[in-house]
Amino acid sequence: MTAAASWPRIEGLAYGGDYNPEQWSRATWDEDVLLMREAGVNLVSVGIFSWALLEPKEGLYDFAWMDELLDLLHANGIAVDLGTPSVSPPAWFFHAYPESRVVTKDGTVMGFGSRGMASHASPEYREAIARMAGELARRYGNHPAVVMWHVHNEYGVPVGEDFSPRAVASWRGWLQRRYSTLEALNSAWGTAFWGQHYDDWEHVVAPAATPTTVNPAMKLDWARFTDDQLRECFVIERDAIREHASQPVTTNFMAHQSWNVDLWKWAQLVDVVSDDHYLWAPDPDAHVLLSLAADLTRSVAGGKPWILMEHSTSAVNWQGHNVAKRAGEMRRNSLTHLARGADAVMFFQWRASRSGAEKFHSAMIPHAGTNSRLWREVVELGGHLKDAAEVRGSVVRADVAVLYDWESLWAQDLEWRPSDDVQFRERMRAYYEGLWRDGVTVDFAHPTHDLSRYKLVVAPASYLLTAEAAANLTAYVAGGGTLLVNFFSGIVDEHDAVHAGGFGAPSRTRWA
Repeated sequence: MTAAASWPRIEGLAYGGDYNPEQWSRATWDEDVLLMREAGVNLVSVGIFSWALLEPKEGLYDFAWMDELLDLLHANGIAVDLGTPSVSPPAWFFHAYPESRVVTKDGTVMGFGSRGMASHASPEYREAIARMAGELARRYGNHPAVVMWHVHNEYGVPVGEDFSPRAVASWRGWLQRRYSTLEALNSAWGTAFWGQHYDDWEHVVAPAATPTTVNPAMKLDWARFTDDQLRECFVIERDAIREHASQPVTTNFMAHQSWNVDLWKWAQLVDVVSDDHYLWAPDPDAHVLLSLAADLTRSVAGGKPWILMEHSTSAVNWQGHNVAKRAGEMRRNSLTHLARGADAVMFFQWRASRSGAEKFHSAMIPHAGTNSRLWREVVELGGHLKDAAEVRGSVVRADVAVLYDWESLWAQDLEWRPSDDVQFRERMRAYYEGLWRDGVTVDFAHPTHDLSRYKLVVAPASYLLTAEAAANLTAYVAGGGTLLVNFFSGIVDEHDAVHAGGFGAPSRTRWA
């Protein structure tokens, strides 16, 4: 964590959710703050999707409504997690800079009208988000309501990959910095196979749509590149904020639910780790994956308290069948996160929308209003969290670690593996669920981390294993640790090339 790391200035456990007052009349704001006090809400996230209102025209800012909102929340004892709205650039931005739109792997140019991100390689986008973040921090860096900054929203969801010309140009530059020479690139990617040899950097393409499967080493590097590009965008905003404000900065992860960001790396860039989690309704044991995601979030946070930035009070709206939560289920899920290290329980969103794509997504105040079971459960949960305030800052101790490496996920889940049934998430869940059902508390760790304090280390999906990681695991075993390795582990190196000696060679030579 950075030297500036700190918990937001909030007494007790944090409770609240995303608040989008721009969807409602000014009179509703007054009702909202009274109901927030009734429910025990002490933190709300605002401004995440407000770019078009904050900057209605390029370079023209309107902060009057935000000034009034922050003053109102502060007067009622409600702290603010102030968002930067970079996830949804306004219509004028795409009209002025059409080349900043995202292009899919099949060449489709993505249009305006949804949530998502512009091309992460667009210089106009990068300049615009830096300017907006800086203006917000300059104006509200000393506002007493603002206790934290919330950059963007769920990086990599729904847009991670971008195949626009600018992204491809950035990709070539990234490869040149990584490999220096085309000889090194050709060697790493094994381009002798299928005649893919490159003799000019301008000939290097992105892994877009092709007649059959794309070079797997290329796709693995593309995943690394995409992650790096997204993190660069985060850092641009974070640094713009820090020029004018000292509050902690976060962005909401989606541990084990989004695949294209390496949270071990991201956690080093934020002051406080936060996570969003949503149950998959068709899964009767979705609560097991809830626990997995909570343990993973705590682990990338280095064991420090973290923020459950979003989950749902009841049904979501984006699955094929959206199942409402049973009575008491919201409380159980919330307290599960709390028990696994969260010191904040928050939801999307405060008041259910009447319009837009997420109007059927549950909220703390449902369409039925306060005369509803859901509202009563929201108030009840606020009381439970107030009573549990003494657990704030407590930590979870585990004697067992499960190895989790996003690069191994990216490699293992590529095409043309021995079996589609042996994928990263499937193996991770199988091993984690066995430990969960036996009541074993676990941490997650990267294969290169110091593992010496664990009695048992489990490797469910270490398909990609570097020489550094293999040496680290060897040292762990030599020091008396017990290592449980799944059958499809230690197969390839960092370039997705099979280790000399065949499947499992590192485990046979180092750990046998």
